[in-house]
Amino acid sequence: MEKKDIDWSGLGFGYVQTDKRFVANYKNGAWDEGTLTDDANIVMNECAGVLQYAQTCFEGLKAYTTEDGRTVCFRPDLNAERMFDTAKRLEMPPFPKDKFIDAVKQVVKANEAWVPPYGSGATLYLRPYMFGINPVIGVKPAEDYQFRIFATPVGPYFKGGAKPLTLCVSDFDRAAPHGTGHIKAGLNYAMSLHPIVEAHKAGYAENMYLDAATRTKVEETGGANFLFITKDNKVVTPKSNSILPSITRRSLMYVAKEYLGLEAEEREVHFDEVKDFAECGLCGTAAVISPVGKIVDHGKEICFPSGMEEMGPITKKLYDTLTGIQMGRIDAPEGWIVEI
Repeated sequence: MEKKDIDWSGLGFGYVQTDKRFVANYKNGAWDEGTLTDDANIVMNECAGVLQYAQTCFEGLKAYTTEDGRTVCFRPDLNAERMFDTAKRLEMPPFPKDKFIDAVKQVVKANEAWVPPYGSGATLYLRPYMFGINPVIGVKPAEDYQFRIFATPVGPYFKGGAKPLTLCVSDFDRAAPHGTGHIKAGLNYAMSLHPIVEAHKAGYAENMYLDAATRTKVEETGGANFLFITKDNKVVTPKSNSILPSITRRSLMYVAKEYLGLEAEEREVHFDEVKDFAECGLCGTAAVISPVGKIVDHGKEICFPSGMEEMGPITKKLYDTLTGIQMGRIDAPEGWIVEI
């Protein structure tokens, strides 16, 4: 497969329209078979449920070119499962998990020329999403839905790639204790836009959100989970009912234990213990792991010993091992890599 003539290494994390996308419709109580289409536009009624009451959810995953030239995806079954759970919470008809994985394969295969070459630092990002499409004026779930997947080649999520970030502790709440923080609903990200704009204006890369109930425990950022490394090399990630269960985080915790022989635990992390960690990182599909060098709490700086120049040593091992698995340089656990 001849690749597109693109400066792959110059790509940022932005939208580039590719050749094909998948579309399926839910009508009269059932999903149709769905199809690939050239049309990147969506036509809907002005009163569509998604436009009135934000009834929408999404996922994010990537396709890669491995070292030996194969095109693969990383753990799409977990994306299918998470979207299934999200849809149920939003009173949307879950898209069948097997059809989700099949649709992912169709989109990657149809856009294989857009999958960046091995070693370019870029990947093909896939965005499955679903929304209420029929007119809804009273506050209630829609009756008809559309499920779609588009693909776009992307570079690093954060400018500068692996250079450590500076975060600030946000005065805003990301999610209510019994709200929708644990699902990938579009509305979660809408409410994070103002805080992230304010953070950027103040010179920070992202926000650290604390729990809404007590504001004493670490939750996540607007789009990534936290990983901390203790001074005795234990990997710790916050546990909370109101953070998104990141597929990348789960994979990194497995890698820490099974590949690197490290102790790894998911537990409540109190903000007052953050100063005692040796390393900090943000993990998610888009960035894999982005190192954090400093967190600013209303003028008070928490500087991690790993510094502001490069990833800490344990974070680097985690990053190298997981990306090695994704790129085919390291043998993957069974079921993690799906070949297209």
